Amino acid sequence: MLVRPTYKPYWDIPGGYVEAGETPLAACVREVYEELGLNVAVGDLLAVDWAPHPDEGDKVLFIFDGGTLTSEQLSNIGFRDGEIKEWTFVTDAKLDELTIPRLARRLHAAKQARRRAQARYLENGSPIRSGDVPVRRPPVDGRPAAGDR
Repeated sequence: MLVRPTYKPYWDIPGGYVEAGETPLAACVREVYEELGLNVAVGDLLAVDWAPHPDEGDKVLFIFDGGTLTSEQLSNIGFRDGEIKEWTFVTDAKLDELTIPRLARRLHAAKQARRRAQARYLENGSPIRSGDVPVRRPPVDGRPAAGDR
């Protein structure tokens, strides 16, 4: 499901910031209620994404499985807080057209995680494994370590 926020020029997913003392899962449940008027049983964690942002500071984003909505739930969607003006379901191909690249990458990875029943770690929307990250060791006597040159 994608939503069209009133304050962004692109489609997004339901969600928002974690408040003080709130867990990411509780924030997801709260945000879905505030934005769509739905009380849903949020499922498993699908992805954790580190997203660099030079102006606002880096973020860590959590994507949870929202499950399957019933026709009754869909008919009861209401934009409670005024932040959302429209919602839609889209195919994988449409993700790339309707939203920004890093969110499209994040959602493609989350859908893959759902199919595999295994959460994914992402950096800027792309899957990363620890073997892909260079180890930065402290210099010895002011010189880089042998593997860092």
